Amino acid sequence: MDALIMAGQLILGLTILVGLHELGHMLTAKWFGMRVEKFAIGFPPKVVSKQIGETEYMIGAIPLGGFVKISGMIDESLDTAALSKEPEPYEFRAKPAWQRLIVMMGGIIVNVITGIVIFAVIAYKYGESYLPASEAKYGIVANDLGRHMGFQTGDKIVKINGQPFQNFDEIYDQDVLLSRGGYYTVDRNGQQIDIQVPVDLMDKMADKNDARFVETIFPFEVGQVIAQENAAKAGVKTGDKFVSVNGQPTPYFHNFQAALKANAGKKVPMVVNRNGQEVTLNVQVDSDGKIGFAPVPLLKMATKEYTVLEAIPAGTKQAFGIVTANIKGFGKIFRGEVSASKSLSGPIGIAKVFGGEFQWLKFWSIVGMLSMVLAFMNFLPIPALDGGHVMFLTYEMISGRKPSDKFLENAQKVGMVLLLGLMAFAIFNDVFKLFM
Repeated sequence: MDALIMAGQLILGLTILVGLHELGHMLTAKWFGMRVEKFAIGFPPKVVSKQIGETEYMIGAIPLGGFVKISGMIDESLDTAALSKEPEPYEFRAKPAWQRLIVMMGGIIVNVITGIVIFAVIAYKYGESYLPASEAKYGIVANDLGRHMGFQTGDKIVKINGQPFQNFDEIYDQDVLLSRGGYYTVDRNGQQIDIQVPVDLMDKMADKNDARFVETIFPFEVGQVIAQENAAKAGVKTGDKFVSVNGQPTPYFHNFQAALKANAGKKVPMVVNRNGQEVTLNVQVDSDGKIGFAPVPLLKMATKEYTVLEAIPAGTKQAFGIVTANIKGFGKIFRGEVSASKSLSGPIGIAKVFGGEFQWLKFWSIVGMLSMVLAFMNFLPIPALDGGHVMFLTYEMISGRKPSDKFLENAQKVGMVLLLGLMAFAIFNDVFKLFM
């Protein structure tokens, strides 16, 4: 069932984004009087289609893209039979270069607008909930990757790149993780120490499948107790605060986790504080070191509210932050600092990001991110992508000379080979990761 929900969210998200992207091309083409022969979401074989006026609207069986076929344009269909004739007034090739440029930018512009709107609406409706850096007063827990970087459990992060910060999650910011020469300053037993961000940090995070190399230390209480699990059977109740596990004090959640792992598979006494009184319960710990409840951190979260006028620049900043992160990520790949196989994901990897449970906020956040990624990828100057057409049209506008149809046809073929190769690599990479 989880796989079906993942696939369903992926298909729904791509259908929305591809439909809007191709709609941007179609509307601008029709605006300039170009004939749009076909508007397709998905690739053939055809599932359903309907002819409305001069345009056939189609849904294809392969939901990994879409296309708009404009008369007189050399595109992925490589239908060049009509190019030997004189151009008709309604054809793409008959229009001025600036109009053709706007048509090719139409999909990218719509995707950018979509991403900004999604993030602006999220900012306005939900605000920004965050943990103030001042609340991380107990320090951090360093996992394996964090310890490899130089962090120690108990460190208190006081600066990022030499500057104080307000939001604890800023330590995971892509601008920091992808920067060259980035560093954290920690307070360790009263002494300030700088910890450098490794250039291959993104690779290592991919290896560990964990985006968080440190977590904040926090006291906690019991939240939801899962029915029929060991905690419920032993009498653990919502609001309980664990004092010790088998005699080991557990003031913080990471202490509690360590104690459970040390007693995995055993039934041990656990002391809880319940309404100011200590109660001892005998609880069975499963083989994974869990007993079956959701912890509630006893830290004060903060929420930044946005007005409509404030939400728009906030959404814009978040949207373009994704583009900036992609540019920096590609830079690291080209410099050999991170591995392409660990950084790139295909449809399976994207579906896993959506997860096996539909959550409204998470779904739209991912769709907003994908919209900006789609805009960025399409703007790359690769033939067969919108960016390739933009590159050739820009050359035509600057030089006053249009590349020959034969050149554009061959460039389109080269671009198609590159894109199909990249798609095959991404899908193979996804499958390979499943069995790693």
